[in-house]
Amino acid sequence: MYSSSSSSRFGALPKIAVGVVAVIVLISMINPVRIVQSGTRGVITTFGKVDPEPLGEGLHFVMPFVNRVHMIDVRLQKNEGKGVAASKDLQQVAVSAALNWRLDPALVAQTYQAIGNENAVASRVIEPAAQESTKAITAQYTAEELVTKRTEVSSKIRDALEQRLKRHGVIVDSLAAVNYDFSAVFDKAIEAKVEAEQKKLTAERDLERIKVEAEQALAKARGEAESLKAKRQEVTPELLRLKQLENEADAIKKWDGRLPHYTGGGTPFIQLNPSGSSAK
Repeated sequence: MYSSSSSSRFGALPKIAVGVVAVIVLISMINPVRIVQSGTRGVITTFGKVDPEPLGEGLHFVMPFVNRVHMIDVRLQKNEGKGVAASKDLQQVAVSAALNWRLDPALVAQTYQAIGNENAVASRVIEPAAQESTKAITAQYTAEELVTKRTEVSSKIRDALEQRLKRHGVIVDSLAAVNYDFSAVFDKAIEAKVEAEQKKLTAERDLERIKVEAEQALAKARGEAESLKAKRQEVTPELLRLKQLENEADAIKKWDGRLPHYTGGGTPFIQLNPSGSSAK
């Protein structure tokens, strides 16, 4: 059996534990030290009233039970969204994009007071502004221009977003991955148009090639005709006579001095003096 003294000691332990916990909670509640981590800012509220000057990164002292510090992330955030808009030629288009943004560190107190923390800004400000800006800019272009002028459209949407969001203390970093999805009918029409343009371009190239080849053949024929004409102009009676004499000279050089032989019963007659009379 346990003694009465031992029972009293074990009965006191829960009271001690409760006391220790109470002291820890009290210390944490009255702790005047607040640490603002890197990439964040601390917004101070005094009995609910927002202090316009946020706390920067580092160690800060506040008044326990009076001040409360709200940590706001000012690092780069990313919002991806998709919405439906209409082009200038009334084509329905689904637009998807990714927006990179961050809160202005100097204005986080005003942003928190008007909207809330970064999550509230994303849902209440970023998403509606992205929808409205995208619809407004998309309506200025035809469906085909949205594809061919993608960079220009993205730049205009980004500028529109920047104008809308800067009054809320939001800095737009970039707008990336802007994609368009059209109806199946429009996609087929675009494919048919692209195919027709490719065929037209091929035909134009073939026509240009045929034209060049014809011009080359004509130029060659003209050159040959001019060359033949020049050669004919060079041929004169004197030149023909000279050529004949050269041929005869070549024949004499090649002759070995023997008369040609004939087979048969007769003897060939050789006329030695064709211009004189016969011998008497």
